[in-house]
Amino acid sequence: MPGRPKVLVIAEAANPDWVSVPLIGWSLARALGRVADVHLVTQVRNRDAILRAGLVEGKDFTAIDSEAFARPLWALGERLRGGAGKGWTTLQLINALSYPYFERLVWRRFGPAIRGGAYDIVHRVTPLSPTIASPLAAKCARAGVPFVLGPLNGGVPWPAAFDAARRAEREWLSYLRDAYKALPGRRRSLRHSAAIIVGSRHTQGEIPASLQARTVYIPENGIDPARFTRRADPGGPGPLRGVFVGRMVPYKGPDMALEAAAPLLRDGRMRLDMVGDGPMLADLKARAEALGVAGAVTFHGWLAHGTVQDVLADAHLLTFPSVREFGGGVVLEAMALGLPSLIVDYAGPAELLTEATGWKVPLGDRVAIVEGVRAALTRLEADRPALARAGQAGLARVHDAFTWDRKAEQISQVYDWVRGTRDDWPEPLVRDR
Repeated sequence: MPGRPKVLVIAEAANPDWVSVPLIGWSLARALGRVADVHLVTQVRNRDAILRAGLVEGKDFTAIDSEAFARPLWALGERLRGGAGKGWTTLQLINALSYPYFERLVWRRFGPAIRGGAYDIVHRVTPLSPTIASPLAAKCARAGVPFVLGPLNGGVPWPAAFDAARRAEREWLSYLRDAYKALPGRRRSLRHSAAIIVGSRHTQGEIPASLQARTVYIPENGIDPARFTRRADPGGPGPLRGVFVGRMVPYKGPDMALEAAAPLLRDGRMRLDMVGDGPMLADLKARAEALGVAGAVTFHGWLAHGTVQDVLADAHLLTFPSVREFGGGVVLEAMALGLPSLIVDYAGPAELLTEATGWKVPLGDRVAIVEGVRAALTRLEADRPALARAGQAGLARVHDAFTWDRKAEQISQVYDWVRGTRDDWPEPLVRDR
């Protein structure tokens, strides 16, 4: 028991060259390798990128080829979801159908080693979705090996005032999403997990009361300080420079950011950078012309991740009125650069931000949000010291609780608890205030 645990990390999505869930899977798996002896098991589509990152196949990681089943189902999901970036719930349904085959192959490859005591812990990092069951949980329980599940995150309810955005995203299945709680596979996965890591308070609330004692809150997103080397100057001179980063779709709120900022943009008191692509981009450009603010708005389109950092670092404030975010990684990235945020007080971003590190506009309908963001922008444009203080507080908060190494340290405490070498349950690093 003493010493570093031997952990089989299951991360079907883990890729250093991609963003979103694959980057989370990769980053967390690598950080866990600094607190445990980790062998990463991932899907074969990630193999080449992991090899380029310097890992040795067979020694450091194993790539499982489940493409015979996953590829045709993925193609079906792409047809059903109605366009790139849409129909997320439909895609999760497809993943729920294809993922058990991946775990079946994992067990075929590693089951004898798990039963034989080669690993102290099996930890499923991705998929993040709480709707996707893990058959490995029960198999590991029967083998006497603790199974750790998570971080789980997702399923934040759509705000009632934005049902049109929900339909525009082709989220038809989201109306039936809660049905997943009745699935036997979901109940078995939770019941046989020695510990459950949740990435949001919403997901934590969906865990049955009988299992809350083995649930710990650790937000899914993290920061690699080596990737964020620049520093913003949010208290600096000149017109207030706001920046929006995200897909140009209704629920992200780029139109609300533009409309809220319009009076300041027309008066020369503000400039707005808009980073991202999507179906709303052409309409946003036309709207900027109609509002008479086109000269004060820069539409960057899609940018490489490293270039996004440069735009953020040149800003005074992340202006991000999204009404439905699970994780809110862009808020953490802004904080890592010392840039404060102005967000809507709902879901993922609201859990990451505190009163000291940014500003939250109450969730309401579109008119209320625009008015709230406009009032905050007007106030902050005249209070640069407040922006500077919030930027510094955010930077400190990121390094205190949101680096991948800090997350790995907390998860190592979870490992100690499931192995019986720690009596007390780890306290969350992340506080709401």
